Parts: sequence; structure tokens; C-alpha cells
Amino acid sequence: MSKAISQVPFAQNEPVNSYAPGSAEVKSLIDTYKKMYADSIDIPMVIGGKEVRTDNKVAIHPPHDHQHTVGTFHYGDMSHVEAAINAALAAKKQWNELGWEQRAAIFLKAADLIAGPYRDRINAATMIGQSKNVHQAEIDSACELIDFLRFNVEFMTEIYSEQPISDAGVWNRSEYRPLEGFCFAVTPFNFTAISANLPSCMAMMGNVVVWKPSDKQAYSAQVIMEVFKEAGLPDGVINMIFTDGAETAAKVLAHPEFAGLHFTGSTKVFQGMWKMIGDNIHNYRSYPRIVGETGGKDFVIAHPSADTQAVATALVRGAYEYQGQKCSAASRAYIPQSIWAEVKAAMEEQIATIKVGSVEDPSNFVNAVIDRNSFEKCKGYIDRAQAASDAQVVIGGKCDDSVGYFVYPTVIETTNPHYESIEQEIFGPILTVYVYEDSQWAETLELVDATSPYALTGSVFSQDRYAINEAYKALENAAGNFYINDKPTGAVVGQQPFGGSRASGTNDKAGSKMNLLRWVSARSVKETFVPAKDYKYPYLG
Repeated sequence: MSKAISQVPFAQNEPVNSYAPGSAEVKSLIDTYKKMYADSIDIPMVIGGKEVRTDNKVAIHPPHDHQHTVGTFHYGDMSHVEAAINAALAAKKQWNELGWEQRAAIFLKAADLIAGPYRDRINAATMIGQSKNVHQAEIDSACELIDFLRFNVEFMTEIYSEQPISDAGVWNRSEYRPLEGFCFAVTPFNFTAISANLPSCMAMMGNVVVWKPSDKQAYSAQVIMEVFKEAGLPDGVINMIFTDGAETAAKVLAHPEFAGLHFTGSTKVFQGMWKMIGDNIHNYRSYPRIVGETGGKDFVIAHPSADTQAVATALVRGAYEYQGQKCSAASRAYIPQSIWAEVKAAMEEQIATIKVGSVEDPSNFVNAVIDRNSFEKCKGYIDRAQAASDAQVVIGGKCDDSVGYFVYPTVIETTNPHYESIEQEIFGPILTVYVYEDSQWAETLELVDATSPYALTGSVFSQDRYAINEAYKALENAAGNFYINDKPTGAVVGQQPFGGSRASGTNDKAGSKMNLLRWVSARSVKETFVPAKDYKYPYLG
């Protein structure tokens, strides 16, 4: 038991390495990438601290070179899901009883391991498996993950320090207990940091976790487990499984000890899981906590007063960084007629300089989409736009899957504000632009708000403060993360807590104290020093 009130190290955002041409850091990372790319990795599930292998091995192919195999991961069945649940529950008592400082030390060590000896390895794994270039890998699998770990420790201590007032003769205390049972983390392919944060933030608050990462993120998931093991995370606290999603959800969500779901993925899957939880509500020991972030159809709206070069740059970065596969990616834009020609020309000039290709070449700004399904989906939107009467491809439109799943930066211009690509989530490097009449500013704000069921991110560009304020109010519920004169991507832990509402999720704000509060159950304790000895109150005389 602790005999001190400990202060954790002050959390600061991890500096981003530039990976400038010729720098030592880019040479080190690319050398690590090449070595890992040439090796063959064998990735087991991890259940109760043990590596679990099966006869069902799945090959891992980099999206930018789909004929190359970098290794395999072991695919499990429902017996492994059951084993993971049992391992988590077996670890629960000892993990719950461990002092919070000891838990903090584990995850602070994990952050330092990623910042130091594991930085190249986790970035290279993300580059290989998820086709992120050096910069996108650095801001994700290194910096954002480090920030999650360090800031979450700070948020945890803030939560524990929040205590009630006490009247004379009593001492009131709040205790923040872990949830009763086990938690379930379901994570996506597109951010290594999210994949690590969802199970680790629950574990940090004293919970035990069954973690199902995306099959497309298996390589970096393996590195995450390596880091947690070296940091001293006890066996069974986080159990990593690769199993069928629908079957796993049905089994996990039917368990009476299920206590919480932390999810990032599609709206349809999340809603299906929520329904399962509702159907099983009578089976649970406690009402489960449900936290989800489920994507978006993120907007940029420009006012006639907007700086055209700034708008163009925000659209190019916001729409095409990581091939538009960020939940926050700019995928629909509303540009006034008076500035569209300038914005379009600036975008054409910038996009003409963008290189597309393998992540091994750091000068490639755009890399491959995640798999063939994504490639075909993007190609379908482009092909239909090229044949449409109310839309046209005005920039890009090239697709090439001969080596990797490459979709080139594409702009679709539509005269129909409800055209399919301006309403539907695509998750690729495709931006759809609707050009509106300058006099229709207020009406276009209403259109932006009403067009999509999502409400994750969005931004407004204007030099007119009245216009900014009008957009700020009109779009109050259209984006959980709202940007003024900036692209709608790039939220930083501790600076812009991330999450949206409507069909984008529960808006529990990853990267903030709000999220961690979902993974504890408070107990109020009142201690009376001198108890009453007679039931009579003064009013009784």
C-alpha cells in the first residue's frame, strides 16, 4: 500500500520528428522498415500472457505491395474468446488491488519505450501493415500513442484527486473503482494510437480487457503487446485475440460479467453491438458502459471572404493525408462561386506535385488504401461520377491496383447537394465539392448541418468574424471537433479532445479526462467520527 501522495511527471505532447531528407531519424526508420519488410513475422494471440497459435494462419500483405508477404497472424475461434474472458477475470482481483501509482508506472514506462527504443519498430510496423508514410506513422503510432499514455496518467490522478467537501465531524471521500467484470475493446486499422489507447486506458483505471484489434492492424498490434509486456503489464490484464467479429461480439456481449465496450469502427457495427447489449441487459451484473467513435462525413465550408490559398491547402491536407482514411478526413466541401476558380486552381497546382507510391520512399505523400475492398469502393465512386449528369471528376480520378491499392487524389464537383459522394462515407482520397451562390451563405450552413447523419469534425474558413460566429452557431451540433481557419484533422491529445455525436458516436472525447471517467464506478464514503447515540433530533424537544 502506498505511503505517499505521489505526483506524476507533468505531461507534455511528444515532439514530432521531422524526418527531413538526409536526417539521421529518417535513415534509421527506413533501415528498420526495410529489415522488417524483408523478415517474416509470426504473430500469435496473447491470452493470459501466453502466446497462442492455431492451425489457421492468415497472411499479411502490405497494401502498397499486395503480392508481398511479411508474415502471418494466428486466427482463433470462440474457444479463444472464452479463454481470453477467463484470463481477464482471473487477473482482475490482483490488478484491482495494485496501487494506482504502480499502474501509472507501467504505462509511463510504455510511453518512454515507444519514445525511445521502440519508436522505429512501431512506426515501421504501422508503415508496413497500414501503408502510412513516415510522417503519418510518426504522428500516430509514436507521438499520439505516447501522448495518450502520458496524459491519461495525468487525467487519472486528477480524477482520483477530485474529492467532496466534508462537514464538521465527518470525513467524505470518493473512491473511483474499476468496473465490475471485464471490458471489451474493438479497434480499427487506421490509427495504431487508437488501437493501443482503447484497451490501455481501461486497464489504467484498474479494469481487465479483452482486446480485438483489426486484422489489418495485426503487425502494429503485436508491437503494442511487446511494449506492454516489457513495461511490466501483468499477464491477463489485456488479452489480444484475432477472431471473427460478429461471433466474438455475440459471445462477449452475452457474458454476465461484461462491463464495458470501448469501440472505434463503423456505425452499423456499433449500432448492432448496442442492440445486442440491450437484448442482454437482464443478464448483466451491472449496466455496461458503452463508448463508441464511429466515423464521419466531415466538412469544410468556405465563406466568400476566405483566404483561397488557405482553403486549398486545408482541403489537400485534410482530404488526402493518409489517403483520406481518417475518421476526421475532409470529404465534402462547400465553396462559394466567387472563389471556387481560385481554390480549384490552387488545389490543382498542389495536387500536381503530390507523389503516390510505396511508404518506403518518404517523398510519397499519398500511399495505398487499406485493401481491395476499399480500392473497389473508391473506384466505384469515381467511375459513377465520371458517368453522372450532376457530377464530374475535375481533378485526379486515377486508380491503379497492379502493385498496390493506389487511388490518386480525386476531386468530384457536383451540382447536386445530395449527390452520393457528398453524403456517404467513403474512407478514401476523394473530396466532393458543392459550389454555392455567395448570397446563399446562411442556407448553405443549414445544408451542411442537415446533409449528413454524422457529426464528427468540420471547419469554417472566413476572414469575416460575423460569418465565423454565424457558422459557429449554425453548426453547433454538426461537429464534435470544430475548426476555424484550419483543416478538420489532426486533433492533439490534451489540446483538442476528440469525438463526435449523432451517428459519429457517443462523444466521450478520447484524449481527455471525460473518457477515463467512463471506466470507473464511483463509491462515496462517509465516515462519522463521533456517531449519534440517540435517535431524537432537536426538533423533537
